[in-house]
Amino acid sequence: MGIVLPRWVWIGTACLAAIAGMINAIGYLGYEHQAVTHLTGTTTLLGVALAHGQGRVALDLVLVALSFVLGAVLSGLIIQDSTLKLGRRYGVVLAVEAACLFAAVPLMERDVHVGVMLAAVACGLQNAMATTYSGALIRTTHLTGLFTDVGVALGHWLRGLPVGTRRVWLCLVVICGFLAGGAIGAVLFQAWSYRALYVPAMLTGITGVSYALYRHWALRRPVQGG
Repeated sequence: MGIVLPRWVWIGTACLAAIAGMINAIGYLGYEHQAVTHLTGTTTLLGVALAHGQGRVALDLVLVALSFVLGAVLSGLIIQDSTLKLGRRYGVVLAVEAACLFAAVPLMERDVHVGVMLAAVACGLQNAMATTYSGALIRTTHLTGLFTDVGVALGHWLRGLPVGTRRVWLCLVVICGFLAGGAIGAVLFQAWSYRALYVPAMLTGITGVSYALYRHWALRRPVQGG
């Protein structure tokens, strides 16, 4: 029992996980040690801020969370489906994500909170674009569920139960990609500060263009063969 994914999904998933790792590392190092690719830490910090009566901090955290949700809303409006399928407008989502990251850099350099919000929008876009395929959930901006899946698979293997090996490999691809991206992002931030975000922004744009070109070639191929 397992999943069957086309090659472009494996490649795209690895690239997006690395990009998310870079964004998260840069955001963590530059913005009060707060992750921007997921909302677990943000929600925790919001609870702490509310408990301490830190209204301004709480407001900033709420705006980051809402920005992430806004990115997911935009992704839903653009793609309009949760089933992974070649031909959907993933390239448009990636282009919007790249634009948000490019716009975030000068704002974050000026310590304008809107920059962090734009980075959160970009992450919400990417996370929502991660899709379901044959019952397998793909996420590229956070790893908790993936580590959980690997642990469950290991437990099944120890009990002699069937294990979806492709699903495990997919989890490992995302985990390794995110880890590598985090390391690269940390090195880039040390050298370029917030301008390091230009690298994942460019990679996101390149990934989007590559997908659009592959989509055009793949969808035209049956016509040319006929």
